[in-house]
Amino acid sequence: MQAQPQLEKKAPARARPPLTGKVVAALCVASFAVGLLLSGWMPLLSAPISSRVNKTSAPGCDDNRVSKGLAGERHDPKGIISEVSRTHHAIQSLDKAVSSLEMELAVERARSGDAGAGAAGSSKALQKAFVVIGINTAFSSKKRRDSLRETWVPSGEKLRRLEKEKGIVVRFVIGRSGTAEGGGAADRALDAEEAENKDFLRLDHVEGYHELSSKTRIYFATAVATWDADFYVKVDDDVHLNLGMLATRLAKYRARPRVYVGCMKSGPVLSQRGVKYHEPEYWKFGDVGNKYFRHATGQIYAVSKDLAAYISVNQPILHRFANEDVSVGAWLIGLEVEHVDDRSMCCATPPAVRFADCEWKKRAGNVCVASFDWSCSGVCRSVDRMKLIHDACGEDQAAVWGVAT
Repeated sequence: MQAQPQLEKKAPARARPPLTGKVVAALCVASFAVGLLLSGWMPLLSAPISSRVNKTSAPGCDDNRVSKGLAGERHDPKGIISEVSRTHHAIQSLDKAVSSLEMELAVERARSGDAGAGAAGSSKALQKAFVVIGINTAFSSKKRRDSLRETWVPSGEKLRRLEKEKGIVVRFVIGRSGTAEGGGAADRALDAEEAENKDFLRLDHVEGYHELSSKTRIYFATAVATWDADFYVKVDDDVHLNLGMLATRLAKYRARPRVYVGCMKSGPVLSQRGVKYHEPEYWKFGDVGNKYFRHATGQIYAVSKDLAAYISVNQPILHRFANEDVSVGAWLIGLEVEHVDDRSMCCATPPAVRFADCEWKKRAGNVCVASFDWSCSGVCRSVDRMKLIHDACGEDQAAVWGVAT
């Protein structure tokens, strides 16, 4: 019988010698050093050692002072927090710089021609300006326009001089009537008024109260395509405005990107049908009874050039809510924008009070930028009272000429 081959027995595995205490300690130190290196603290350990090794290589250096300083910084948590804060601010500054470049590109796109497609007469050469003030008006508001020309809106040669010397452009903003593509009696009357005063900015837009958001979008597009201004202002034709104070206020924000200036408010979202300022899309703002996000009241507000260009470039996709001021606030709420709440742009002129709020402030040396009655969303009976408000609350006639723009 053939013998069965025996399996070869393997020698038992040789046990690894245990790590010595020195090796374990060295590994711990190495791991700690790697951790410090990755966390940015290695220079604090290496600097004192290298300074002792190379004492003769840097004559005049106080090694003890450097070593103590580094040691102090190593044990000072405030130094770490300060460094993290500086890094955070640097990242924020870089992010804002990139955003500014993107906005500047948007400005160039807006002025290349396609963004100004809604402008009437967009073939005009671009003009430099400090601020463009667009006065929202309607076909039925000639008496209002005349009341402004008699008070705070310059006429004739003064208007041209204001543009040339101060870069302040003032225009009544209006589109066309819906009659026969703008060929009706109202359009002809406006053409005659424009020929006489030469203070209109005509839009390729059909006028209508419920089209104010569209009109505002087209206004910014037209203005950006016509003037290279630092600021663009929208104001209603029943508001009293001091041009010098407005220019002075805006000049403070000239170096800041993406500025939105006005009297910021947050009114209720009105869901009831039939009431004034009813918001059909109230459900987008949450539960019934909620308030709108902060936005400038619609009587007057200003935006910097990059924001005006943003509106101009993106106007086809900007959503329009029922109220124009809410629409503008919605267009800007998701951007890196500085909201400036300037209460001097909404001084009150109560009709039942002999001395208005704006008059008291003028007497105290704080002339208001703009004044109107909150109860009327403008100066009540503005045709009759604008001269009275101007006499009581208006700045000196020479004020605007002394502003550095």
